[in-house]
Amino acid sequence: MNALATAEQQETIVLVVEDDEANRELLLDELEMIGCRGIAASNGEEALAALDGSDVDVVLLDVMMPSMDGFEVLRRLRADPLRRMLPVVMISGLSDMVNVVRCLELGADDYLPKPFNPVLLKARISNSMQKKRWHDQEAMLLARMERQLVEIERERARADSLLEVILPSAALRELKLTGTVKPRRYENVAVLFADIVGFTAYTESHPAEEVVANLDRLMEDCEWALAEHGLDKIKTIGDGVMATANLSLPHRDPVMAALRAGRAMIAAAAGNPAGWRMRIGISYGPVVGGVVGRGKFSFDAWGDAVNVAARLSGLGDEPAVYLSREARDQVDGRAAVARLDGVVLKGKGQVPVYRDDPAAVS
Repeated sequence: MNALATAEQQETIVLVVEDDEANRELLLDELEMIGCRGIAASNGEEALAALDGSDVDVVLLDVMMPSMDGFEVLRRLRADPLRRMLPVVMISGLSDMVNVVRCLELGADDYLPKPFNPVLLKARISNSMQKKRWHDQEAMLLARMERQLVEIERERARADSLLEVILPSAALRELKLTGTVKPRRYENVAVLFADIVGFTAYTESHPAEEVVANLDRLMEDCEWALAEHGLDKIKTIGDGVMATANLSLPHRDPVMAALRAGRAMIAAAAGNPAGWRMRIGISYGPVVGGVVGRGKFSFDAWGDAVNVAARLSGLGDEPAVYLSREARDQVDGRAAVARLDGVVLKGKGQVPVYRDDPAAVS
């Protein structure tokens, strides 16, 4: 089945560009006989105007015309990104073959010799329409591929945004570059744990929607505070938060940064509609960090500094920042802290603990 027969519901429109009226009318009659709709132009300017006003499938283009000849029309069509693939069949007499060859070199698709043979005319148009359909199919496939690539990039960006929540920035870069995150020991890391006082009792006495909305607002405020002071949020544990400074990215003053972030988090909890009290534990020392899990993996850190910070965040019932001795030594003279004697931490026994004055300015 030829290309003309496959377009039963889509009429083939052919633009005849011919300055000779008799030839032009003859071609229009022949086109009607083979089931095409012809529109006519007597010169180049009329041809370009007709192309603007109609959805033309094929152009039959004479070379020698007054004003704008076929060469110029062809150049403009091939320079137009929207029409550069429009099939163009040159109309030629036997004595005009040199110009036809020149047009073919300029990008014409075929030629139609004079006098016009109906069978040959149908074959030329059918061949041109087939080429056009191949091009249209190729363009459609390319457009589909481009849409798929855009969707892939959108999904990749969405995956990256999710990974940024799970992984510290340096670990995320390593994962993208190597496909894995190697576990390693990190020295001189400030570890921060935050915990809400009485959160379980609050959840039991308030609607679930209210609990989740207030907690989401607080977590967002905490993330802003951590990011502002250069800390990486490692994970959220129920109502608690674990963060580090100087683990994946270098930090010149990790403990002071953690202290300032902790104060901001306490203020955010107090200003939350729930009016929560938040306790912050900060420790300092070496930790081991790495990715655990496969299907649902997460980045985590382990070590004595992590355990101490977690224990400190559970002290007392009032909002406060508690520091280990190692953490206090890093901010000695720059923060007002009070030593708390007789504090026993699980797994550590009695250890020196320091409580920050929330009103202190560093």
